[in-house]
Amino acid sequence: QVQLVESGGGLVQAGGSLRLSCAASGRTFSGYAMAWFRQAPGKEREFVAAIGWSGGVKYHADSVKGRFTISRDNAKNTVTLQMNSLKPEDTAAYYCAAYSGSFRPAQLQLPSAYDYWGQGTQVTVAS
Repeated sequence: QVQLVESGGGLVQAGGSLRLSCAASGRTFSGYAMAWFRQAPGKEREFVAAIGWSGGVKYHADSVKGRFTISRDNAKNTVTLQMNSLKPEDTAAYYCAAYSGSFRPAQLQLPSAYDYWGQGTQVTVAS
């Protein structure tokens, strides 16, 4: 089992920044690729970004590329999502997830492929 707890969400003005963190406990954190997803009310869960187990490979959705950056610290069992230039359309609940499969974009974007999920943290961007 891997337990994931997100933090760092909140209310921010458009153009502002937020830094989300996900703390992991349980099984070996470094053995998993990690990702962030988001889900707005009435919409499906959407892939945001993923990072390989060593942190050397990253993949960001086109909708956040150049604005969001995923990173991880295996010594601290944490994964972070730095979000800059936020837009109202970024408003959603953000979820951290752990993945043990192949690091391929087609697979990484599927919520059903992930092994563990956090409870989510709300991000609201005001216009």
